[in-house]
Amino acid sequence: MRDMSDTLRTTFRRVFRLENRRAAVRPGRLDRIPAFESRILGNARDVTVYLPPGYDDRNDRRYPVLYMQDGQNLFEAHRAFIPGQHWRLSEAADEAIGARTAEPMIIVGIDNAGPSRIDEYAPTHDPKKKGGGRADDYARFLLEELKPQIDARYRTLPDGHHTAVGGSSLGGLLAMHIAAKYPDAFSRIAVMSPSVWWNDRVILREVDEFAGPHRPRVWLDIGGREGAEAVN
Repeated sequence: MRDMSDTLRTTFRRVFRLENRRAAVRPGRLDRIPAFESRILGNARDVTVYLPPGYDDRNDRRYPVLYMQDGQNLFEAHRAFIPGQHWRLSEAADEAIGARTAEPMIIVGIDNAGPSRIDEYAPTHDPKKKGGGRADDYARFLLEELKPQIDARYRTLPDGHHTAVGGSSLGGLLAMHIAAKYPDAFSRIAVMSPSVWWNDRVILREVDEFAGPHRPRVWLDIGGREGAEAVN
């Protein structure tokens, strides 16, 4: 089975491509925003921010930002849904940045809200699953509450050309929906194993109906063992 860090390294090469290479690998560091409150969603969650190697060396450099869902699974083994099976996202970013196959970036890992995850990540209410439908509220939380705070606290490149959104499973479905609805705010998407099946594949109709002037740059993948229907 392919390690998640291999998939993420490939994702970074596609989404944040940079041509020149450098052998030295320096680690980034993690910063935290505990219990970030959302009035739109009516709850709070922790946010973990990956700052790339060299972030503290210069005060004049700004960075693109990738907003990733399911923050519990991204950086730390003890916080992962399955303990010990985290994505090793910071290590993958360190390696891609160090090899200059991706430009240095800030990664914002947004914890899911546990029982509210399905409702917040799914774009429509699915009667079969008895949940979903708050993805538009989540998008507002991201754009109106969290992103302004990230842009204020860190040296970001806040325009849509330098802003990406990503996730896996329902988080991947959410990323597709947000980028389709706000292509000027999120011009790049990292979509891994998206739950395209949600509500009779409603996301495919949304993609077909996309009429924005600028199509986002998309990385999309799915594991070969996730089932023929999913792969198709």
